[in-house]
Amino acid sequence: MMPQQPAMPSLGLSLVPVVALILLLAADVIAFGEDSSYGANQIAMLLAAFIAGSIGMARGVQWKPISEAIGHSVSQAAEAILLILMIGALSGTWLIAGIIPAFIHYGLQILEPGIFLFAACVICGLLSLATGSSWGTVGTVGVALVGIGTALGLSEGWIAGAIISGAYFGDKMSPLSDTTNIAAVVGGSDLFSHIRYMTLTTVPSLLIALTVFLIAGFGGAAAADGVSTAFADEFGVAVFEAFNIHVGLFLSPVVIILLIARKVPAVPALLIGTLLGAVTAVVFQPDVIREVAGISDEAGGYALAAFKACIQSMALDSAISTSNDMANALLSSSGMAGMLNTIWLILCAMVFGATMQATQMLDRITQVILSGVQSTFGLVGRTVGTCLAFNIITSDQYLAIVVPGNMLKDAYPERDLAPENLSRTLEDSGTVTSVLIPWNTCGVAQSGILGVATWAYLPYCIFNWVSPLMTMTVAAVGFRIKRLSDVKAN
Repeated sequence: MMPQQPAMPSLGLSLVPVVALILLLAADVIAFGEDSSYGANQIAMLLAAFIAGSIGMARGVQWKPISEAIGHSVSQAAEAILLILMIGALSGTWLIAGIIPAFIHYGLQILEPGIFLFAACVICGLLSLATGSSWGTVGTVGVALVGIGTALGLSEGWIAGAIISGAYFGDKMSPLSDTTNIAAVVGGSDLFSHIRYMTLTTVPSLLIALTVFLIAGFGGAAAADGVSTAFADEFGVAVFEAFNIHVGLFLSPVVIILLIARKVPAVPALLIGTLLGAVTAVVFQPDVIREVAGISDEAGGYALAAFKACIQSMALDSAISTSNDMANALLSSSGMAGMLNTIWLILCAMVFGATMQATQMLDRITQVILSGVQSTFGLVGRTVGTCLAFNIITSDQYLAIVVPGNMLKDAYPERDLAPENLSRTLEDSGTVTSVLIPWNTCGVAQSGILGVATWAYLPYCIFNWVSPLMTMTVAAVGFRIKRLSDVKAN
């Protein structure tokens, strides 16, 4: 006989691991500050998972379903982990190839501090729209823009906020995006109908964000202390001393954009970009190759130096020495090794979410969240709250779209609401708020890639904050709410 499934736990019992996690994370921030994500938060996740698992097993839940849920959850994160590793490797070869230094140099010549945040948001929005990948955008152009903005004397929090705002706008509006397709499928709407319907909330949200970035840029609110914009000239001199800078270096970025635009998956596309970066370095940057490898032609030949420098840049630390100390700080990369802490936190977050789900505590919490829905505004607001809660509790963007979508799929047609209302709300809340949660996989990944703490950029991701508020505002005033009866009449 199959073992009987225990009854669903009470709300109070289900909240115990969540409260424990929040207290542990708060203690980590107090004790470790911005370094809390380098080990302390991982321990907090595992301890909270242990508490959830212990409560579940004490109530009769077997260890096997818990372990199976953990295994399934971790397997779902495999592609994200590979993507993070590829981004680390790509940043390493792009550094020694001179690609990132060239991006920074030319960006310093074109972008003024006053328009930088506005331009960074637009650039990342267009690239993410073309590629369908917010992570790919942040991991390539975003990394270069952080270097440019820092050199211009802007606050890292504002820079990262503008980059993430643009990247997530493009991600949620692109037909190539996985979250856009998932939200359309879960909501039961046609993909392009879903995208067109999102413009009613997404475009105004972006315009508000761009306005804020312009005001912050020209008003000086985003300026950091102690960094002179005259650094642009000094950086250019340092870069040209160390690298051979020319337009041929941009072949690798162009190839990546073309590959992803042609729907080549992000992981192999980034691997190709990494290898192209290595080839570019070997061909155009022989002095850098020798410096990174620490091997002269006499000691072992250029072939050995090239092999060692390329592998080291992909996997380990690599740094370029110039005559400018600030340039030296920008011209460094940690390769795949620099991403291992991010992967560690993602795995621990997935363990916690899976344990909460296997012990039915997650189901109990969401039951309460979804109770008492009466109006369109109430339903949309509850959807937003549920997506945000799932991003916080499960630490996973996809769960924050799929689970609330499946739970509420029948509630929308019952109120004569077309499926586009659900799919849009899932994106306006589940997709964009994930990056604001420090222990969510998206928050962890983007923080690790950009080198800016989630708490530091969180207040400045204007688009990500405005989007869920905009979707609730539209529902509250009843603006262009698509109804099933109208669709049938047409």
